[in-house]
Amino acid sequence: MIASATSPSPWRFSARRTARSRSLWLAAVTLLLVLLCGLSVSIGSRSVAWADIFAALGGRLDGVEQAAVAVRIPRTLLALLAGAALGLSGAVMQGVTRNPLADPGIFGVNMGASLAVVVGVAWFGIVSAQAYIWTAIFGAGCAAVFVYTIGSMGRGGATPLKLALAGAATSVAFSSMVVAVVLPRSDIAGGIRSWQIGGVGGATFDQIWPVLPFLAVGAALSLVSARKLNSLALGDELAAGLGESVALARAVASLGAVFLCGGITAVCGPIGFVGLVVPHLCRLFVGVDHRWLLPFSTLAGGCLLLLADVFGRIIARPGELEVGIVTAFVGAPFFIWIVRRQRVREL
Repeated sequence: MIASATSPSPWRFSARRTARSRSLWLAAVTLLLVLLCGLSVSIGSRSVAWADIFAALGGRLDGVEQAAVAVRIPRTLLALLAGAALGLSGAVMQGVTRNPLADPGIFGVNMGASLAVVVGVAWFGIVSAQAYIWTAIFGAGCAAVFVYTIGSMGRGGATPLKLALAGAATSVAFSSMVVAVVLPRSDIAGGIRSWQIGGVGGATFDQIWPVLPFLAVGAALSLVSARKLNSLALGDELAAGLGESVALARAVASLGAVFLCGGITAVCGPIGFVGLVVPHLCRLFVGVDHRWLLPFSTLAGGCLLLLADVFGRIIARPGELEVGIVTAFVGAPFFIWIVRRQRVREL
């Protein structure tokens, strides 16, 4: 809950960015997202021409290339949704905690959702998509509350480093619990291990439709919290002086982030570092005003995960690397850079 000593004033850089420049950047990211969707559909173990893509979009499945496009379309949609949800939830979590290290993966939220799903499958035999999603959201919420409680203990309250350490320790502990639950269950071990990596391969529309309402609720709660997050960035006392209910503002924004993280983890598995990298990059272009930062992070998150998915298919042809592995390679060095840049040393 305590901002880093080197954090800039939330309004310092906003004046340098006009609505026109922000709109241009937003349009550029939207165009990039469309281009990456096209690349995601066309690139794979078998490359396809644009004519086959348009034919498949029109419902024709006459050849192998068109059939390949039909398989890649739901995968592309899921990568877009997953990246958008994780980018938006990361920006919200950084705003709620005023912590530059906040991320659903680093804070253990994704792993909490993962553990809840694994326990539900192994011990309670859940099979429906709705059960998966609700279980993941419950686990994500419990993990978020647990990490914040642990990180708030001791002198100084919830400092950035304490929250990061509490989240990292919780992630490791939950990961070990997942192994302990799965180890005696050879009947589900293979599927769980593959899901734990985090990926969008094999996506179908039947997997995507059930999670859309949850993502819509999470996105709505997050986006309507933009003004309140701007107030929270000024500090709790000043936000309260401006008439904000600090506890309610944090609760609503956090609930939105939990819905986004839990819903995506239920479908894709835990994918880390997207929520850390994307908001930091977006602040370079649109500043720290959450009214611009949140939608920009949503689009940029979709771009990042689509790019990671395409890169994973190219680098390991004829096989592929799951996006969870690619984002880890990108995000881990970025996390170290953020820690060094922010000089978050206090324990």
